[in-house]
Amino acid sequence: MALVIGEPAPGFTLPADGGRSVSLADFAGKALVLYFYPKDDTSGCTKEAQAFNGLRDAFAQAGAAILGVSPDSVKSHDKFKAKYELGFDLASDEEKSMLEAYGVWVEKSMYGKKYMGVERTTVLIDAQGKVARVWPKVKVPGHAEEVLAAVKAL
Repeated sequence: MALVIGEPAPGFTLPADGGRSVSLADFAGKALVLYFYPKDDTSGCTKEAQAFNGLRDAFAQAGAAILGVSPDSVKSHDKFKAKYELGFDLASDEEKSMLEAYGVWVEKSMYGKKYMGVERTTVLIDAQGKVARVWPKVKVPGHAEEVLAAVKAL
């Protein structure tokens, strides 16, 4: 299902790092930078997390929260978050229901082999819970800065 700009973002409640749960409703009244990534502690995903983490104060000043989502377990998220001192939540979607609702659980191909995986995507949800912007097939360098500029333009 493709997300539509201006439409309500699909609701979710997922387990998060630290044994908590996180849901879309938790972010009502503020913008949410929802970024989907394939795997904890891999090169691109680590760089992306560090880029968002480095700008988290600027995102907060602009009225936005950051939430990373992958199919990794909460235990994996806890280790990843601690290792890189990430100051935002990581949610776990091992069932892939939210990944599917946001259209980021897709068929991928590497070395001619097809498999299902997360397409690195960022979704900006406005303070009213509507999809404001979508970045599919994200390239990590400069991405967090681009998202921050979009948040400031809301």
